[in-house]
Amino acid sequence: MNRARRARIVATLGPASRAPGMVKALAQAGVDVFRLNFSHGSHEDHAAALKAVRGAEAALQRPLGVLADLQGPKLRLGRFKDVEISVKPGHTMRFDLDPTPGDETRVQMPHPEIFKALRTGMLLLLDDGRVRLRVNERADDWADVTVESGTKLSDRKGVAVPEAVIPVSALTPKDREDLAFALRMGVDWVALSFVQKPEDMAELKRIVNGQAACLAKIEKPAALADLEAILDYCDGVMVARGDLGVELDPEDVPVAQKQIVRAARNRGVPVIVATQMLESMTSAPAPTRAEATDVANAVYEGADALMLSAETASGDYPLESVGMMSRIIERVERDPMWPSLMGAEHAGMDEHDVDALVGAAGMAASAPSTGCLVVFTTLGGTARRMARERPLKPILVLTPNPNTARRLALVWGLEPRLGEQPDSLEAVTDDAVNSAVKYGLAEPGQRILILAGTPFGAPGAANLLRLAHAPAAASKGRKKS
Repeated sequence: MNRARRARIVATLGPASRAPGMVKALAQAGVDVFRLNFSHGSHEDHAAALKAVRGAEAALQRPLGVLADLQGPKLRLGRFKDVEISVKPGHTMRFDLDPTPGDETRVQMPHPEIFKALRTGMLLLLDDGRVRLRVNERADDWADVTVESGTKLSDRKGVAVPEAVIPVSALTPKDREDLAFALRMGVDWVALSFVQKPEDMAELKRIVNGQAACLAKIEKPAALADLEAILDYCDGVMVARGDLGVELDPEDVPVAQKQIVRAARNRGVPVIVATQMLESMTSAPAPTRAEATDVANAVYEGADALMLSAETASGDYPLESVGMMSRIIERVERDPMWPSLMGAEHAGMDEHDVDALVGAAGMAASAPSTGCLVVFTTLGGTARRMARERPLKPILVLTPNPNTARRLALVWGLEPRLGEQPDSLEAVTDDAVNSAVKYGLAEPGQRILILAGTPFGAPGAANLLRLAHAPAAASKGRKKS
């Protein structure tokens, strides 16, 4: 079950895909990490889905990650007397806190925190940007607005304020309940929606307390403006183009994607590109050419993973969507131009000893005689640093920790596998050589580059780079030390 590609695939589970047989088939087709979307489904649904993932993992003998995606705060209008009203450019109305059903002149916006953040002249976006309004006047409990574009408004439509930071926690009471449940289940990653500032991620990290890796979904202009500080608290980041595309002009979204991917790669933080990648495959057996190009461009950028949402959660062709995404990735990675285009985003080296070691391993990996790299890790830090270099040879990661193996399933180019904790230099060499041959990552006589840390078994950065060669026939077990 080695992947014939470096970029990873995240697939969302839902009614069309959470049955155990389908989960196993999706993993066989190429899924590396399964997303549980807590905006939909019950806790029982998600528990059953996670159980199915763990069953597929055992059957395929390959670590599979599980990502719990929290819903985040949903800011919405109140209700209308007639469910829907007509609007047109120039139409004026008031938003207030009065719960009385609204009409063409006023409607409730039950979020005092929005009124506090508004300023005269600010833009408001309703219903995923279908209605655009401008603030004329405001107070702490009302705002008068003018419609700039749009035709209708109906009950409970979403509200976005792209030009302001809303003073609301990214973790709602529902999110806190969902997070506690997800951690009890044993998910590997937790994604926080609508991150606006570093404090949002800091709060998540405090609550999770190392029980899972934490990922920020970048979908607010405020998060883009404070991206470097947010990344200080991130184990991973997602280019969440759905809501980002609501609050940014369409022409700005590709630039924002580049900015996020570049910043994440520079930090060695795994980055997922998400939303509408193969959207037409929700109801069609093949994507549009534009969608195929969109997937390919993310691979050329060097993104760690690409995500499928409705395509696998509720679509008619979940298996075909995964297969198509996998084939597009593989095709790009066979392009002779791919390494140089991806390398354009290469990060500079840090001044830490482990980075010098990883840099040396990356250079040595470019030799034709090198079969693969083998990284021994407890918590995954050295493996992530190695992936940051984007070497073109396979990276086998051996860890005694199943949680580490599952988290690393998201990271570019890594083939995580469970293995015993070696206790000597001889054991490190034997395990690396035997495992490389066992998993088909090195041919007889090829060089194997080994990264490990001493003292053996103690968490910490790698401080050892060793060369070995795959023998004509690997030994069955470990040599005596």
